[in-house]
Amino acid sequence: MNADTRAEFMRLTDILTPWAIRVAATLRIADLIAEGHTTVADLAAKSDANADALARLMRYLVARGVFSEPQPDAYGLTDLGAPLLSAHPGSRRTRLDLEGMGGRIDSANAGLLQAVRTGRPSYADMFGLPFWADIVANPDMEPSFDEVMADHTPWFGEVVAGHSWEGVKHVVDVGGGTGALLAAILHASPDIHGVLVDQTATVAEGQRYLAAQGLADRATAVVGDFFEALPSGADVYVLSNILHDWSDEDAVRILRRCADAAGAGGRILIADRVVDQNGDEAMLTMLDLRMLVLLGGRERDRAHWLDVISTAGLTVRSTVHRDGGVTLLECVPATVRETADLVRQGGRAQGGRAQ
Repeated sequence: MNADTRAEFMRLTDILTPWAIRVAATLRIADLIAEGHTTVADLAAKSDANADALARLMRYLVARGVFSEPQPDAYGLTDLGAPLLSAHPGSRRTRLDLEGMGGRIDSANAGLLQAVRTGRPSYADMFGLPFWADIVANPDMEPSFDEVMADHTPWFGEVVAGHSWEGVKHVVDVGGGTGALLAAILHASPDIHGVLVDQTATVAEGQRYLAAQGLADRATAVVGDFFEALPSGADVYVLSNILHDWSDEDAVRILRRCADAAGAGGRILIADRVVDQNGDEAMLTMLDLRMLVLLGGRERDRAHWLDVISTAGLTVRSTVHRDGGVTLLECVPATVRETADLVRQGGRAQGGRAQ
């Protein structure tokens, strides 16, 4: 093993740096420096940390370019560490906070060995409850979870809002969180009315968000469960960044509920990642393992998506691949003949071709 290979191997196997950065995020070190607290004594007092231990953490992160030390015991920010600022446009502070849901998600990676051995999510082995039940049992985690989910909304929202909504009057955003994606759709298409469906605590926040967006007359938020009956009769049911959280069996159940609500004339719009068409293999494989550990879900390739969709009694009418790794799969109820074809061909019938 030459020196370059060894250095790369050491970089890949390093586990301390990611946690050191997360500790700095949790203690809000970057925010404190931006406020003018630059000495270890001051930073320790403001962050309720041990001064000696914090000095050692800062020395470690300075050596890696996350912070600077232009003078002895006078710390500063660097471009590399700027996303640790809460006010940074690309802030990652909340996502990395070990005391929030982002940190809990990261801590769950310690269960990867168990997940690989069993093929089942290991989150409950780590925290005592399955992922979604744990969030319900810890309502103080919900705000940070919503912020983690909102990380994905800008590019998913832009992609979905840019979809062709011609002729659409009513949209249901299934599992739509606090309403950012639905708001993007309604702002882009002034003639559309929308319904946000999610859990109780999230819906309350969603109603406030939609009202703050000036959409109270065109949008409503209702409590619902996508394994149960959904509001019926809308033109389009949106599932954005939802189905990869779930096993194939559960994804089929969710799609069937959407299909039941949509009826013969409705459509289901899936916004998600397709492994063999979205390019970033490193990101997709990371997300795939994360879904395994947390939820038993997965990232799917095109053939796998078509299998799930056809099993739910649907066929893909159009496929659009967007920048940012998001694919839109517009689904409609399959005819009797299409369903038979899909069953015979393992979900790879002509209805699934990109158009």
